[in-house]
Amino acid sequence: MSIETKLIKSVSGPLILVEGARGAKYEELVEIILSSGEHKLGRVLEIEEDTALVQLFEESRGINIGTTKLRFLNKTVTLAVSRTILGRVFDGLGRPIDRGPEIVAQKRLDINGNPINPYSRAYPREFIQTGISAIDGLNTLVRGQKLPIFSGAGLPHNILAVQIAHQATVLKSETLKETNETEEFAVVFAAMGITFEEANFFITEFKKTGALSRAVLFINLANNPAIERIATPRLALTCAEYLAFDLDMHVLVIMSDMTNYAEALREVSAARKEVPGRRGYPGYLYTDLATLYERAGRIKNKKGSITLMPVLTMPEDDKTHPIADLTGYITEGQIVLSRDLHRKGVYPPIDIMSSLSRLRDKGIGKDRTREDHPDWANQMFACYAKGKEVEELAIVLGEAALDENDKIYLRFVSEFEQKFLKQKNTENRSILDTIEIGYSLLRMFPKEELKRISPEFKEKYIDFK
Repeated sequence: MSIETKLIKSVSGPLILVEGARGAKYEELVEIILSSGEHKLGRVLEIEEDTALVQLFEESRGINIGTTKLRFLNKTVTLAVSRTILGRVFDGLGRPIDRGPEIVAQKRLDINGNPINPYSRAYPREFIQTGISAIDGLNTLVRGQKLPIFSGAGLPHNILAVQIAHQATVLKSETLKETNETEEFAVVFAAMGITFEEANFFITEFKKTGALSRAVLFINLANNPAIERIATPRLALTCAEYLAFDLDMHVLVIMSDMTNYAEALREVSAARKEVPGRRGYPGYLYTDLATLYERAGRIKNKKGSITLMPVLTMPEDDKTHPIADLTGYITEGQIVLSRDLHRKGVYPPIDIMSSLSRLRDKGIGKDRTREDHPDWANQMFACYAKGKEVEELAIVLGEAALDENDKIYLRFVSEFEQKFLKQKNTENRSILDTIEIGYSLLRMFPKEELKRISPEFKEKYIDFK
């Protein structure tokens, strides 16, 4: 039996404090019925005896103390799912906005889900090819991994996210061909706090590239209520869990922008008058982000998997900002975009010295990509790092003070950025192409400088002239 009450004590932003709610439950859905007949939705945030704090999913405009009625619906926020969810576009609360047919639900799932039990996790090992050399070759994405993209205002993270969503595919061992037909690959894309132009860009690009047929989009606009932004990533992950663990698909989840999500958390926390943590964010920001990120991964004895790539813009490009800092603790590395490379016209402007994939070595090598991949990657990193040191030295002393080897390293840095890192946003490179481009650059060094590649691979793969 549902509970109804009109005993509203106060309304503060998206929060309503009501009495007469004895028996209501945490996270229970609430229907708010205005005197005009309009209906709004909310959820129970706190409950103490007969007093409940209700969080609105919409604006509080029109709520009148004394005439507005609240009905507790005895259920939580759920998402209707079935195989027909693929190819559809939803708003931040899971309502279709693409004028497609109504979703015939096979089941309704609670959007809060559960993080995967560590004991039940299977170790991520399978290589995912994104078609982007800086990721595939040096900061490899592995099936079941959590690998965020750290960006900044004005950098092309949205273009990069769409390119990855379009090009990402799981490869099998040695032959490096696509997986067999029984392994389906899908993309779940959640956009939070974006403008209408950005939303139109995402939808148009997914349609244009044909990626929409194997994707599900959740779009939350900047002018939507903050509380809707909090629900959006949970809806996306619930959809991904259904596709991965019910339909045995391999799902890539891209969530952009986690900074907007954290700002919504801060706004609601301020409305609740909670004691703020670092930079005004709630003290439970780490826990909240972990409840999202830890829903990705692989489960033993399950065919499907969830690979997560959250995108966040670092305010003032500050890597120590709480959102980036806490995300780095929870996830297995990061892809960092560089403003300096962006100014040079390099796309994607991935700073490989700041980027890291902690699972790279588990996803590359013999039976995964190619036997020489680990040695090749270590050598590429070493040459670029030495080249950046020489570059700084040249600024201080001038190029005339450099010896012949230093000049080669200096040239390597320039060609590495222009030929290896730089590629078109429609260019889908195979891992074999990526490795060969790297070798074409390494051939400018004398053989004795390539100390990180074993002699057998030098003999087999590098044709020194």
